[in-house]
Amino acid sequence: MQDVFSMTYLWLKAGHIIFVIFWMAGLFMLPRLFVYHQESGPDSPENAQWIDRERKLLKIILLPSIIAVWAFGLALAFTLDAWSQGWLHAKLLLVLILSAYHGYLSAYAKKLARGERPLTGKALRMLNEVPGIAVALIVVLVIVKPF
Repeated sequence: MQDVFSMTYLWLKAGHIIFVIFWMAGLFMLPRLFVYHQESGPDSPENAQWIDRERKLLKIILLPSIIAVWAFGLALAFTLDAWSQGWLHAKLLLVLILSAYHGYLSAYAKKLARGERPLTGKALRMLNEVPGIAVALIVVLVIVKPF
């Protein structure tokens, strides 16, 4: 029975890590696409191409990835029965923040598609740092388990 538990845990962990990588790649890429999109004019021929690229990234990479990250992550937490551990609570908070960030980027893509450009290129470049900081903190929490 222990072998089945070990193998299940390892497959869940592998799936979680794989989809975290996909999700993070998309979260790093999307604000960069927004910068290039904003640099093209709202009426330029490139505008429609940027809208299509952003939509594909959101629908083909980011949406399936966030769903898989949550599914594998929750399955891991149940498998480990880690609900009483402080590091998991902190990790879940950071993953919720990243999920909200994902939602914000999705909403911003819709604004760009409508021709709205409320943020500057500099602000978008700064937004690009959010997932890096969050993932660094999450890795420390998961590996070191400081509390």
